[in-house]
Amino acid sequence: MAATNAKKRTAKTQPGPAQKKAKTFEKSKLAPSLKRSKPITAPADSAEEESDLDEEGEDDVDFEASPDDTEEMQIDSSKREGGNSARESHILQKAVQQSRKAAKPHSDLIAEAKRVWAQARSKEKGFTPEKRKEHVTELMKVVRGKVKEIVFKHDASRIIQTLVKYGSKAQREEICDELKGTYIDLARNRYAKFLLVKLIRLLPSHRPLILASFHGKILQSQRLLLHREASGVLADAFELYANSVERAGMVREFYGKEVSLFSSSQGDSETAKQGLAAVMKSLGGDKEKTRRILAAVKENLDSIFNNPDKGAVRHAIVHRAMWEYLDVLGEMQDSAEADKLRRELFDNSQELLPEIVHTKDGSRVAREFLARGNAKDRKVILKALKPHIERMCIDEEAQMVLLTAMDVIDDTKLLQKSLASVITQPATLNTLIQTPQGRRVILYLIVPRSKRHFTVAQIKALGETDAARDAGTSKKSPETRQAEVRKGASEALLKWIEEKGGELVMDETNPASSLVVGEIMLYAEGDKSQASQALLRILAKPYPPPSTASSHPIDLPHTSRLYKTLLQGGHFNHSLKSVEPCASWNPFAFAVQFVDTVGSDDGQTIKDVCIKGDRNGTFVVAELCGALVKASYDRKAEEGKEVRKKLKLWLTAPEMLKEIHEGETTGVRGVKVLVDAVGTL
Repeated sequence: MAATNAKKRTAKTQPGPAQKKAKTFEKSKLAPSLKRSKPITAPADSAEEESDLDEEGEDDVDFEASPDDTEEMQIDSSKREGGNSARESHILQKAVQQSRKAAKPHSDLIAEAKRVWAQARSKEKGFTPEKRKEHVTELMKVVRGKVKEIVFKHDASRIIQTLVKYGSKAQREEICDELKGTYIDLARNRYAKFLLVKLIRLLPSHRPLILASFHGKILQSQRLLLHREASGVLADAFELYANSVERAGMVREFYGKEVSLFSSSQGDSETAKQGLAAVMKSLGGDKEKTRRILAAVKENLDSIFNNPDKGAVRHAIVHRAMWEYLDVLGEMQDSAEADKLRRELFDNSQELLPEIVHTKDGSRVAREFLARGNAKDRKVILKALKPHIERMCIDEEAQMVLLTAMDVIDDTKLLQKSLASVITQPATLNTLIQTPQGRRVILYLIVPRSKRHFTVAQIKALGETDAARDAGTSKKSPETRQAEVRKGASEALLKWIEEKGGELVMDETNPASSLVVGEIMLYAEGDKSQASQALLRILAKPYPPPSTASSHPIDLPHTSRLYKTLLQGGHFNHSLKSVEPCASWNPFAFAVQFVDTVGSDDGQTIKDVCIKGDRNGTFVVAELCGALVKASYDRKAEEGKEVRKKLKLWLTAPEMLKEIHEGETTGVRGVKVLVDAVGTL
């Protein structure tokens, strides 16, 4: 019986296509539900506990019984063993439950609200927005004037959340007005905190008032940032919904009571808006005040680092305060004092660095420690980050820490052992190649700060630590360090291409993977013959492929561009109107392998590529001819004399030339380029 009932409840809560469509329609009218950036230390498949409730979870769970009722519903086992049947026990249980619920404050109000709530959140087929609006209006009439009394109960809190979710702006404002004076209590409550986050998200007009209620309580009187429930509310407000002025006001509490009280009395002063650096500038060189403010920031940060729960250290508001503190230290004239304070902050937070690298400011803090630290500090940082490197590689902000490590650490053997060896594991590479962020990390091992793969903003951000590095914390030149990193990673990357290259360049769902393959082939150091063979082997199939098979690799645009780039010896520079040759790549050797491998069937595949299909391959064969001809001018003709002769024999036979020229007359793209190239053989 219990199993049957459970099955029915499960079936009832799973919406069908029509219900899903209606739900999507309802959501589209709401403000977007955002999520805070996730720490790299959190499990990959879990959501942040502090985040706002998921819209699905809010509506699909039955909350008839609150956690407080669970204990009341338990029936003494001795009564059951005394001969009562299951039916009698159930009746007794229901009677006890109902009597205890009726004795609670506002029981009638909550019972009536639940009845209307069940209708307002209905997901039945044909339930229109107009019907929902009627039920929401009725629900509002039931709870009006009593919101503050019931909102802290587990199930009643969900009722008010539904009102905020589906209600009109006027209804939301009415609820918000009723709750004035209780915002702090809402933030600290296990259930009501979700309602407060919804009000912050859906009522921008009331957001400044709600955030202003936190003033003086974030790190001072009530220390909300260290509260298990309230810290999540503050984190959501700061990272997702507050504007720059509101964020500055929240961070201001880290500066101590002196600055906080002064700023609040002066309103939105310009110095307060611009952060700690502007506050310091406004002091006019008063060393005593400067020391007091810096000491206050350090004390507040230490209280977060030393908090047993350690949850607050993940939040962006803490990372902003850390970065502002380090930024001010970088501008201090007394370098010895600045180094001392920076050292103290690093010593207190070094074990927590994996918790902060997922935000922009947290990433910048870790990068600053790397750039200004000594060899021992950098080793400690890499040791702390090593268990999380794969997750960092696919995080937009955290990966910047890894890229900076490659820029500043002189001990490239340590880099190879702690960083590059983890990134270049086959399983890790297969994961990273699937995302733009992951591909960026792979490319940075080979072609760091290349404008072909990194935006101007990314290169500028990476350059922020160059001044600290060049000031003396790093001894090697950037070129030497890059060359050593590239050399250390090359063997594993080429081995990966040897094993997976054919599969990667044929992946039509992820064409960008061929760009990574191309950069590795061009710029990696070492023997590339086996990797080249793996790339050419997939071309040595009959052309065109059978109708039931997938496309031939040479017909794929991204794949044909890869082979064309490898045959021409580098990337084409549009500003110079010429190819930039790559010193670590031999296009002539690749062309010889191309003819030997793809033309192993007496050149039939190469010939078919020239006269059949969509003619993507004609450009590749034209580059093949050009590579062999260019080698003649470079006095390498003897090495490939037979290969060039063989290719010329295949492509200049009378019947072959006739078919190629027939394609030219019909305007098939690439044929003219091929004809000109064949003429040079």
